[in-house]
Amino acid sequence: MDPDKFVRRALQISVVFNLGGAVLFAFPASWLGRLAGLPASVPGPYRGLLAFFITLFGGAYAWLSVQRDIDRPLVAFSSIGKTGAFLTIAAFWIAGQVPGRSVAIATGDVLLAAVFAWWLFVATERGPAIPSAARPEPI
Repeated sequence: MDPDKFVRRALQISVVFNLGGAVLFAFPASWLGRLAGLPASVPGPYRGLLAFFITLFGGAYAWLSVQRDIDRPLVAFSSIGKTGAFLTIAAFWIAGQVPGRSVAIATGDVLLAAVFAWWLFVATERGPAIPSAARPEPI
């Protein structure tokens, strides 16, 4: 298994996951939003900004997945972001403010965060990355 191909696939899955999440948070009163356990009455500016930032992260995952050299700091940032999203939902579940199905859905975030963290560990074992522009041409 090629770790780079694997993390690229995880990044692509993250794009779809984030776009779905953005739609849920933009329209929490929809039947999908209700199914996810989101509160239906949320002011528009909060819904819009949250959906925008979730989409923005999805765009970053899409961009990162097609780069020749995978940027480690951005993958680390992605792992932290996905872990934070899961922990936030889990904390609100513990506080009784969201149902367990919200945590179940957010489990996708923590699984993707784990893949990103795994890749960072594997990539570090392979040695420092050399940007493609600085890499010597094969003889």
